[in-house]
This record gives sequence, C-alpha cells and structure tokens, in this order.
Amino acid sequence: MERPGPATHTLGLLLLLVVVAVATGGHGTPRDTLACSQGLACRLLDADVLCGTEPAGPGPGLALVWLRLEPALRCAGPAACSPCLQARLRLAVEPGAPRDGDNAGDVSPSTPASPPRNVSGLLLLSSHTYASSRCVAVEVWAPLTSVPPGRRLGSVRFRCFEAPLGSELHVTASTNARGRRWLSQKQRVPDCSWPDAQAAVPQCQVPRLQVSLGPKAVLVEVQAAAVGLNYTLRLYHNHSHGAGGSGRTVMASGPMNYSLPLEEVLPCLCLQVWLEIQDPLRATLCPFSHDAAAWERLWARTRLVLHDTGQALACSISAPCDLPAELVPCWSPAPGAQCQALPDLQQPVTGQGPQEFRTLQLHPNLCVQVRSGGQVRLMQCLQDRDHCVLSPGALPGHVDDLLLMEPGGNASLCALERGGCTPLASFTATVSVPWSPARCHRRHAANKPFPSQGSGRPGLLEQQLQEDVASGQCVQLWRPDNSSGVALWACPMHKYLRTRWALAWMGLLLCAACILLLLLLKKEDLKGWLKSLRAGYGNEAPLRGRRMLLLHAAEPAAERAACALAAALRPLGMAVVAAPGGGSGAAAWGTLPWLHAQHQRALRAGDTILILLSPAAEAAARRWDTADGAVPGSPEAGTTPDPRHDPVPAVSPCDAFAAALSCAVPVLAAGAGRYVVARLEATVAAVPPVLRAAPAFALPSQAGRLLRALAGRRSPGLRPLEAALSRRLRGALGE
Repeated sequence: MERPGPATHTLGLLLLLVVVAVATGGHGTPRDTLACSQGLACRLLDADVLCGTEPAGPGPGLALVWLRLEPALRCAGPAACSPCLQARLRLAVEPGAPRDGDNAGDVSPSTPASPPRNVSGLLLLSSHTYASSRCVAVEVWAPLTSVPPGRRLGSVRFRCFEAPLGSELHVTASTNARGRRWLSQKQRVPDCSWPDAQAAVPQCQVPRLQVSLGPKAVLVEVQAAAVGLNYTLRLYHNHSHGAGGSGRTVMASGPMNYSLPLEEVLPCLCLQVWLEIQDPLRATLCPFSHDAAAWERLWARTRLVLHDTGQALACSISAPCDLPAELVPCWSPAPGAQCQALPDLQQPVTGQGPQEFRTLQLHPNLCVQVRSGGQVRLMQCLQDRDHCVLSPGALPGHVDDLLLMEPGGNASLCALERGGCTPLASFTATVSVPWSPARCHRRHAANKPFPSQGSGRPGLLEQQLQEDVASGQCVQLWRPDNSSGVALWACPMHKYLRTRWALAWMGLLLCAACILLLLLLKKEDLKGWLKSLRAGYGNEAPLRGRRMLLLHAAEPAAERAACALAAALRPLGMAVVAAPGGGSGAAAWGTLPWLHAQHQRALRAGDTILILLSPAAEAAARRWDTADGAVPGSPEAGTTPDPRHDPVPAVSPCDAFAAALSCAVPVLAAGAGRYVVARLEATVAAVPPVLRAAPAFALPSQAGRLLRALAGRRSPGLRPLEAALSRRLRGALGE
C-alpha cells in the first residue's frame, strides 16, 4: 500500500475544518470579506475558530513575508458603520516545497480528475483586545509552475476585525507549514477624530447645541440627535484652574429643549452634550463668555473679604467664575476720598483662596480694590469691619497718618496724594478732619465731598517728617526686597493737629466770653429774653410753633366740634386753619382753590392735618369707597348717605369736604403726610376703610390722647389741658 502524500494530509485537514464549521453552526459572518492578488486563490473557511488546535502541515508550503493593518469601516447602511482593522499579508513559497514534476502536490477541490501542480496552506489570523479575541481560518493555494522557492507569490486581504472606537487591537498571523512563522502587530482602532468615521459611525455623530436668549430665561436646544438614543446634557461652570464641578445633568432621548433662568447665566456657564456610550465625543459650548449682562450678574454676586493673617494684609474673592482682574492695595485718607494705589503691589486674582500681599503691614487707611477693564469693580477698607476678618484689637496707626514713599536709590521722601508723589520740599501740610461715624453719615446723606482742613506754606513739615522717619515714629508699611525697590511709611499727623485744635478752642472760648460779657452789660434785656424763652418752651404753650389744618363737613355738629377744638388749641400755641371756612382768603381765591393751596402748604411744612368725621363726613368717605372716589353730588356718585345717621339733604352739604378727601386720600394711601382722624363717637360708630391708615381718636372720650398726639411727646403738664379740652368738647356737643 502506498503511503498518503502531502496532498492527502492537507485535504484531510481542510475537510476537518469544514466539518467543525458545519457542526458548530457556522460562526462566520457574511460581512467578512476576503480578497487575493492575481495568481493566488483563497477562501474563508471559518470566521471564528479555536486558534492553536490546528495540526502542522506535512512539509514546506506557504510562508508569511509581512503583515500590515489598516483602518476600515464595516457598514450595514449609509450611516450605520462600525470601525474595524483590515489585515494585508504577503505570501511566499518556503524552500523545499514541491516543484513542477515532483510526485507530490495538492489536488485542487475544483478539478480532482487532473490536478495541477499547486502549493497550498492554511492561513490563521487571530485578533485580541482587552475584552475579546477571535481567530479566522483561510485556505490559500498557488500554482508552482514557475515560482522558485523564497519568491513572493502575492497578497491576501482580510476585512475585517471589529473593535471599540479608540481601542488597541493585537493581530497575529501564521500558516500551518512545517517551519511556520508567526507575525504579529498592534494597531489602535481609529476614534471619532478619523474623518471617515465622523459621518458614518453613529457614535461619532454628536448633536448640536443652540442657545436662544429670552427676556427671563435662556432656551438650550439639543439638535440633530438620533431618536431612541440616550443623551446627557450637562451645565457647569468652567474654571481655568481646573474643570468645573459636576454641575447639573439632564437625561434625554433624542432632541430636547431645556429652559435656564436668566439669573443663572454667567460668563463661565458652559454646556456639554454627549451620547451615552463608552468614551463618546462631546459637544461643548460656552456661549456667554462675552455677554455684558452676564458679566454684570457675575460682579453683582462677587464678594471681597479682607483678612488679617497676623502681620500682613490678605484678601479673598468669592465668585462663581474666574475673574480677569487684579488686586490693587490703595491708601484712603478718609472715607469717600480718592484711594491712592500703592506702587508695585498689584497682583492678578488667582482662584478663590486667600491671597496675601507679602509683607504689607496693616493700617486703618489701607483698602483693596478689584480692577477689571480699567474700572474699579469692588473695594473694601480695613475701617469697614463688617467686611473684614480681623484679629481682636485696634489696628496699628491712626486715620490721620500721612503716607510717604521712599523711592529706591536713596532718593528723597515724597508724599503720596492726588494720584502722584509730591516731594516734601513742595508738600503743603494739609491734613484731613478726623473721621467720625456721625460726620460720615451726614456727608454721605448730603452727597458732599470730605473737605480738608489746615494749610501752610510748602515744605513746612519737611524737616519734622524726615526726623519722624529717622527716629522710628513712622510705621514702615512696605519693605522692598532689594535696594532699588520702593519703601512706604505711614507718619503720624495728629500731633500737628493738636496745635491747630488748641488754637480753635481758644478762639471759641474767647468768643463765648465776649458774648457773656455783653449780656451781663444788658441785664434787663437778658431777663426779658430768658422770660420769653421760658414762656415759649414751658407748659403754658406746649404746642407753640405748630400748625394744624382742620377738615370738617359743613353741618352743625361738625362746625360746633371744630370751633371747640380751635378755641381749645389756639391758647396752647397751635395755629388752627379750619376748612370749609377760610374767611377772606377763601372769598378771594374760591373755596376749592383755597382748600387745595392750604392742603399743599400743610404737606410741605409737615403740619398736622386733622379729618373730623361727622355723619355727613362719614357718608362722603364711604361714598369714596363705594364709588371709587367720585365727588358727592356728581353724577358718578349716585349714592345716598347711610340712613342709620342723621338725614343728609339731597344736595350734600359737604362738597368742600369731598374735595378735601380727593386731595387727602391719595397722599394717605401712599403713606405720606401727618394725618389724624377724629370721629364724633355719638354719631359715627367707626372710621371708614379709606381713612384707616391714619391714627384715629374718638371724641370727646379720647381728647387727651388726641392732645398728646398733637404735642408729639409725653409731658406731665398736659394732664390739666387734656381735662379742659374734654370738657370744652362735651359742652359743644351737648353731652
């Protein structure tokens, strides 16, 4: 029996692989493709076999020359591709392979009757990633008619090995020849930066972000998002010193709209959207970095706090975004005065933590400004303790200290003032008035600058200040690191102020002595002046200098009560003007113009306006509530007085009183004016709602309380006057 030749062994191996593929159900996928160069024949046996179990061939056969991996796309549709790597291999004939005319060879499956002289082999390709592996078997054969050993036959291309975007793939190739050679190569699968993948791979198709600014909110639109895929929208604050916090995330499936309140829109607000896959591409947009309104909101939310770190000045800025600004320490001689920047001490704002001005010593006149774009955005001073974190105890130095600068190179001292440095030889000794909270409040309320007091000829204090620096009486605020730097000194000026204040007090005492001497010379005139002063401020006239406008209706009960009130208050020093009435003034002007003028005068002067409620006056006030302020007697009023009280004529007698209400009610509703309501308790049960904003008193039972309200203060001397006013009102009202 003849021994089987090499062709028989090869054919048996191929049949074994085919049987294994059929038995396992055919793991090959039709998407894998195989191509051979001219002169070679090849076919894909199995796209997923168990590598390392194939038997070696009986002798020399095909040999691998080189292996190359190339990126490719495997597509199931126009925009449904996945990235992969295709393998290109160059083959050659091993030395010792059968030649034309030998008694060996392979029988091609296609022509078993008359086989040509061929060389064949099994090509195995395997791929490995961090999560999976795969092995492919390929049958290759080539004619041996005129190919010497070691000569290249052609190439084989397998397409392709899939892997996740951006992952690394390790591909190994070998044949089943007896002297098999292994070739391996590592290649990274392209990510979404590959131009071919951006339009074809769904994971690389990032949605677009569109922002629309509205009057109260910002609308964020996620566009070009595939329906059915999960997306994440993130809103965060971007910082130059590191990525922003986790921010706010919103999940969506497909296109979406998200509304953001305008108060949350800041220059560092950024938007980011990505597909929920492994290592996705992210679309990022920071659309408000140049928005002026967003910058204004950021500065409004920024806080500057000064710190005492022991000996040096430090500060910290609290802001949700990075600030393109610098910190500038400055010298403010008085609250509200111009703050003089200290030279060579400014530094950029870095982060949110405390920033220290190295060896800058503390002083009450030191401030820190935050400047951005040439503007002072924030400023805090050490005198403002509400915005400072300082150690207990007083700050060293005095608010009247003078700031001196000593330039480098042994230059002479100069005084920092008004944006420049004045040499002491030309410096005029001008000092600021000592600061006090009351003075600061008055100047701020009047919107006036803080003046300076004291003047003198130039160079008056040059020698004294130089001696103070030399003797150590001045505090060195800043010490330079080298001899060419600038030194800053704070020198006391309050000792020079004492002489000026002593002269001022001496002059004041001299004037007081002269006035007292003149008064003593005119003793009788002094007695008369003291008597008039006592009469003006004693209990005999507690309401002297006060004025009251009395508004009442034109009916008998109201007129009697008004006359009684006026007669009781005039002896107490109060001027009472009753309306209606007015005498010659009302006759010359007319009732309504005169009444309007009196009301305006009372409002301007801060006089008391007393509204006396009688039945007719109450009816007019209630008509104001029910008829929206229509003047009684007019067609708009259309109502009649309350029948529970005394009957009111068809033609209302209180036209002037209704006009007075038209003047008083809007002012009273606005919370202005000094209004008092007095009701005749026998005929008016309650104050109408339109007048309840003013304090109310019932007459005559609360006459004492009314008198105290008019006097504006409590005084034991008012007790007898209260009883007299109550008796007079009871008599006028017939009680």
